[in-house]
Amino acid sequence: MTEIASRAQLRLSFLRWAVVTVPLVLFLGFLSGRLVPSGSENGWYAALAKPSMTPPDWMFPVAWTILYLLEGVALAIILHARRARGRGLAIALFVAQFVLSLAWTPVFFGAHRVVLALAIIAAMIVLAIAATLMFGRIRRTAAWLMVPYLAWICFAGMLTFGIHRLNPNAETLVSPSSTTQIEL
Repeated sequence: MTEIASRAQLRLSFLRWAVVTVPLVLFLGFLSGRLVPSGSENGWYAALAKPSMTPPDWMFPVAWTILYLLEGVALAIILHARRARGRGLAIALFVAQFVLSLAWTPVFFGAHRVVLALAIIAAMIVLAIAATLMFGRIRRTAAWLMVPYLAWICFAGMLTFGIHRLNPNAETLVSPSSTTQIEL
């Protein structure tokens, strides 16, 4: 027997990583998205002028769910690639861009800091490109799984820039207050 591990053992090892990374990435992404109201639930965002290329609100949670699934699988592939050269750096780059991704929603929708959100998304793009390139050196499949995410955050960057351009004073815009009427 010349093999260190059988194919079945290797598959099981990968599945163990995926069982951890996919739900973790999904949960953290969901948590970030629920920290503050977003989309049409956010009065400040609803009051903003938006670029014509802005997708309908329902598309964002669908897209992010798919992207988080792909990112979780890509991360599992890299974590599974033990002793791969550059693995530590690839993981660090992934974590850094993911942390920025998680910070974007509270900064944009919660703090209404459009310019800071633009800076965050620019850094996300740079780090995600670097992580994807490192993933490609380790496992091409993992890099390809990151490509839809790269495309989406580039699109999100264009949307954020468009919102900034259309609403130069967005940070000072006061969200419409909601009123509660109680009859006694």
